Amino acid sequence: MITLTLLHPLQSVAVQSWTFNDEPSIKIGRATNNEVVLYSAVVSRHHVEIRKSGVDEWEVVNVGSNGTYIDGELVERTKALDGMIVRLAKSGPKILIKIESNLSQNQSDSSNQPARSKRQPKSAKDTLIS
Repeated sequence: MITLTLLHPLQSVAVQSWTFNDEPSIKIGRATNNEVVLYSAVVSRHHVEIRKSGVDEWEVVNVGSNGTYIDGELVERTKALDGMIVRLAKSGPKILIKIESNLSQNQSDSSNQPARSKRQPKSAKDTLIS
């Protein structure tokens, strides 16, 4: 399971989160056919993809024209790490990546509590970034 959290532009607090369980690829950008839609002038229509690359392993792949940055460095493709913050464009929105292993997810699913999904409905995936 992977959770993407949009961070406030001035403070590192969550604005919105999206949780994905079985998707092999998560597309982020301005276009409405992305799994995560961010309305910002510096975000490309198809800006970045987070692709499953193995069991509990993901990679960040830049597909936009304004670049994708991690720790201020421009990246084209890199392994996604738990707790990593990805910035779309040099001054664009920041997204925190949280990766939960299938092992820990299965352990929590085996408890007597019903499973809850954090994934937003299709109509609630859009976020305006000023």
